[in-house]
Amino acid sequence: MYEFTEETVIDGNLATVWATAIDVDTWPDWDPHEEAARLNGPFTEGGTGWSKPRGGPATTWTITDVVPLGLWASECDLPGGKITGVNTFEETAEGVRCTKTVRVTGPLTPLFRFHFGRRMRRDFFKTWTALEAEAARRNNA
Repeated sequence: MYEFTEETVIDGNLATVWATAIDVDTWPDWDPHEEAARLNGPFTEGGTGWSKPRGGPATTWTITDVVPLGLWASECDLPGGKITGVNTFEETAEGVRCTKTVRVTGPLTPLFRFHFGRRMRRDFFKTWTALEAEAARRNNA
C-alpha cells in the first residue's frame, strides 16, 4: 500500500469552494491537472465519473462518500487493486483548509508511487491555487 496526504489553506467562502470542487464537468476549464472530466449523474454516493488527468491515463471512478460542504471520496479499480481519494474542506479563521489523501493498493503500487505519486502531490497545490481563483471568480460573478 502507498498513501500520502497533502493540505493547504485557501482564501474563499466554503460554500463556493465546495460547489466549485464538486462541479466535475468544469474541472478542465479551471484545473490545470485535468484534461477532461465528466460526472455521470448526480454528485452523490454511488455516482460515477470519468476523468483524464494531464500526463495520466483516463479512468472511471465511483463516489464512495459525500458529506456536503465537508468531504467527498472516490475510488477506481486498478488491476488487482484500487486507488482511493478523500478530499476534505474545512472553514477555518485563516480560510478553507483543503486536504487530500490518496491510497493505492495492489501490484501496481510501486509503479504508481514512482511514476505518478510525486507529480500528483505537486499537482494538488496547483489544483488548490486554481480552485481558489475559480471560487473567487464565481463568488464575484
